[in-house]
Amino acid sequence: MVVYLCLAHIDLFFKGLGGFFGFISPVIIGIIIAYVLDPLAKIFEKYILRGLKKESTRRRLSVALTVAAVLLFLVLLLVVLIPQLFSSISYFVRHLDTYVEQLQNLVNDIAGKSAAKKINIDRLTNAGSDLLSKISSGITGNVDDIVNTSLSVGTGLFNFIISFILAIYFLLDKKHLLAGCRRLMKAVLSDKSYKKTTDFLNRCNNILIRYIACDIFDGIIIGVINFVFMCIAGYQYRGLISIIVGVTNLAPTFGPIVGCAIGAFILLLVNPWHALVFILFTIALQTFDGYIFKPKLFGNTLGVSSIWILICIIVGGRMFGVWGILLAIPFAAIFDFVYHEMIITLIESRKAKKAKESGDDSGVGDTVRADDQTSHIRPDDSAGTDSVKSLPVHPDGDDV
Repeated sequence: MVVYLCLAHIDLFFKGLGGFFGFISPVIIGIIIAYVLDPLAKIFEKYILRGLKKESTRRRLSVALTVAAVLLFLVLLLVVLIPQLFSSISYFVRHLDTYVEQLQNLVNDIAGKSAAKKINIDRLTNAGSDLLSKISSGITGNVDDIVNTSLSVGTGLFNFIISFILAIYFLLDKKHLLAGCRRLMKAVLSDKSYKKTTDFLNRCNNILIRYIACDIFDGIIIGVINFVFMCIAGYQYRGLISIIVGVTNLAPTFGPIVGCAIGAFILLLVNPWHALVFILFTIALQTFDGYIFKPKLFGNTLGVSSIWILICIIVGGRMFGVWGILLAIPFAAIFDFVYHEMIITLIESRKAKKAKESGDDSGVGDTVRADDQTSHIRPDDSAGTDSVKSLPVHPDGDDV
């Protein structure tokens, strides 16, 4: 009955768990931020500040330089990109009705030419016109709701600031925190289990760090290339679309498709030919990124089968949403590592051990049978002697 009641009210358990994580979410986000920033702090500590002899001073200065670098990046982002982003969004919303009207005229023109050639596409044109009208009315009618979300954005920003401050403390106290975790693991686990666990966690940490660093760098490169292309082509909303393309490129497989669809839709309202050229360029760029640039960037660390990545993306997206999609590739790499180097190795070692034991037993049995066959031979029996002499001889001269 207790089990039945627990299963029947499992939604209450998850609600309580969600509320608990809501309370400690700044701490969790702070740990994630510290984990992401720690490689940069290691670079400062290992290469730039290696001349300092005192370890605590070197660590504090490396954390200070890391925080300064992140703040400088955020300031540049706010000064350079955010004004252009807001300007593009506001300009797009103000002229949305004009864009929709132009696109509807284009659709009607296509319908007229099709009717002249006796091609009936009325259903397609009507569906497109209805969709454009709904999008236009939906965006313009919900502007007030979009503005009213500023309060929740402010709350999220405040929580992010708290998490960032906690991340600084986590980075400063990293040595003591890890020492406490190691002491607890040594107290709980045996020496052999402790070594296996630490090796496994170190391997997982290397996979995650490499993936995060390479994925962020790849997204920045793709966004910059897209921005340069749109500047050369003279397209509008290049800052807005390039940011969308760079951010969505962080999500594997489906991210570039979403970025291409959003950018093409924005350009479609301005000029359909621009949207077509943008789609062709995005296909070429993603082909270059997926088959040339990204494999060189990631190397052999994340060499995982595509089917495993696709399965992890689908399952992770359904279970954990955006975070599940973002972490699908490193999870697939960790699973592949566990499967090949731990599970398969364990199975093969057990199989080899059993084969060795059965081989020893068979050897003993063969010896006994050989003794049984020769036990009836008498030393003065010529047949027996001939039989013994006729046994095969080992190449070294010893009787088999």
